[in-house]
Amino acid sequence: MNSSKLEATLVVIKPDGIEKSLTGNIISRLSETQLKIMGAKVCSVSRELAESHYRHLKDKPFFGELIQYIMGEFHTKRVMALVYYGQNAIERIREVAGATNPEEATPYSLRGSYGRITTKGVFENVVHASSCKEDAEREIKLWFKADEITGVDLFPVKTVSTQCEMKVWA
Repeated sequence: MNSSKLEATLVVIKPDGIEKSLTGNIISRLSETQLKIMGAKVCSVSRELAESHYRHLKDKPFFGELIQYIMGEFHTKRVMALVYYGQNAIERIREVAGATNPEEATPYSLRGSYGRITTKGVFENVVHASSCKEDAEREIKLWFKADEITGVDLFPVKTVSTQCEMKVWA
């Protein structure tokens, strides 16, 4: 393991994880990696975000159900997205998350402990974890604005001035 490899990774606690009230357990288990959380938010997943996130699976027969799943059409409509940062972050998070298929995941991993496969064959695997550095960068940029990441510029940024309408606290 290369101890100097600082990197960021995206974790999404999926709708089934939120609905089963596993958020605290998942974050607690991920904290054992001693990585830093650099961004976190609870959000609804739009069709555009879902299709962009899973674009590499577009030709798979389960793509439609996967999009419905991550958008919360089978469970709650919310997910929690987190950016973790530190040495070998991708590998360390994926080790805790376990194999994508809950039946192949080690029993002590998040997916092995909490995941299942539905009768329709959809993997309800509780969390998403970036699989490589390139995917992590693409996914983090999809899920987070640059100013939602604290403490470090993970990727090159620029400052722009805009005239936009936004909600503010009254």
